[in-house]
Amino acid sequence: MIDARQSRRALLGRVGVLGGLSLATAALAACGQSGDNAGAPATSGGGAAKIGAAFALTGPAAVYGQAQKNAVQLAAEEINSAGAVPGVKLEVLYEDDAGDKTAGINVFQKFINQDKVLAIIGPTLSDVALAADPLAQQASVPVLGVSNTANGVTQIGNFIFRDSLTESVVIPNTVKRAKDKLNLKRVGVLYGNDDAFTQSGYDEFKKALDANAVQIASTQTFGKADKEFSAQLTQIKGANPEALVVSALIAAAVGIVTQARQLLGETIPIVGGNGLNSPALMSQAGKAADGVVVGAAWNVATANPKSQAFITAYKAKYNAEPDQFAAQAYAGAYILAEAAKRAGAGAGRDAMRKAMGEIKGLPTVLGSFSFTAGRDAEHPPVVQVVRDGKFAIFE
Repeated sequence: MIDARQSRRALLGRVGVLGGLSLATAALAACGQSGDNAGAPATSGGGAAKIGAAFALTGPAAVYGQAQKNAVQLAAEEINSAGAVPGVKLEVLYEDDAGDKTAGINVFQKFINQDKVLAIIGPTLSDVALAADPLAQQASVPVLGVSNTANGVTQIGNFIFRDSLTESVVIPNTVKRAKDKLNLKRVGVLYGNDDAFTQSGYDEFKKALDANAVQIASTQTFGKADKEFSAQLTQIKGANPEALVVSALIAAAVGIVTQARQLLGETIPIVGGNGLNSPALMSQAGKAADGVVVGAAWNVATANPKSQAFITAYKAKYNAEPDQFAAQAYAGAYILAEAAKRAGAGAGRDAMRKAMGEIKGLPTVLGSFSFTAGRDAEHPPVVQVVRDGKFAIFE
């Protein structure tokens, strides 16, 4: 899968999205239900607001999903204890989508038709969101993605929101900072071309590198199942780049970073996309991760009081430091609580959707949070670097 042509990349991207939509359409047809006949509409009446949480709790993406579940559990406990939504308790139902499209569709069907949830938070991966979110859109169930950054997610419809900054926001900021700090003029690019998230990451990296007059000396690709990257890295080494740019999920990213240090040298800068924002990068790649630059929506060192309180509470409960995915999930639970509060006790799904769209300037662990007119997240991005096994602000 080396040196794939642009036409093939575009075709794969279209097939990936259309394939997910076809799965969702087939699922709706099979169960014979839509937003109009999927049963009585969910409300926040009866003292409980049912929220479905779909995360990858098993499989390669579980490193993201388990942190998300932990964060939502923590937030729900805090929200309910404080009585943040008058007359209503958040009742969160957790299901494992395993980072798989079919499993994600099944989870969404259960939430919509059996559990009759008021809203859904998740899923973990953009690929799964592109497959499952259309079911929620057709059933008029609000969805809040807390880690879906690929292009096309919120375009599914007016019930689909996300608090995760898109790659189109994070990556240009990352590339500009990396170019200015590292004086980059020539790079090699390595990305996964069979996943919506990593494909979107590549697309945004290419646009940002071009816009900043950074030459792409070599472009190489890999697949989700790949564990060996020496052929691609050897090709990149032959182009004599000043840095390596990577769009990958964490399972591949660890291998790429480790092997890049062996083949390209211990000091070559590595600039990564959102998939590298996990403590697993440092714990699994070890010293090889030092110096990796990553665009992000959140950093553990931020001075935001809400963020620092979250970190303290998360560490006390789980004996581990939260990552960006935990922070976005934690913020997501508070965003849904705010929407439920605005909608009022007894509100239905459409009232939740309207209340979510009205959220502007909400204080969260991510900073002052708003939804754009297109239901995407609006808050400042950051750029971080691995130093001594931890993420630090890249300044």
